[in-house]
Amino acid sequence: MFSLTQKNKGQNGAYAVLDENDEEVLYIFQEEDDAVRYAMMLEDCVGEMDVLEVEDEVIIKTCIVKNHKFTIITKNDIVIPPETEHDFI
Repeated sequence: MFSLTQKNKGQNGAYAVLDENDEEVLYIFQEEDDAVRYAMMLEDCVGEMDVLEVEDEVIIKTCIVKNHKFTIITKNDIVIPPETEHDFI
């Protein structure tokens, strides 16, 4: 699986979207190509992004332990960045 961070930030500051309740939701992509495409769409809004490969179990357990919402973006999902609701957790 893959997550996004701001360029040169490494594992600090994973990209998240604010949901309708203003809660951070971490996007976890199953496919690297989908993560790369989404990162390219973000460049104008939040700057250059890095795509990091993450272990499935580790990222999900970390989210659960830290009480972070997350969603897994499958190859069948279509997501586009929101116009204004970006955050880094």
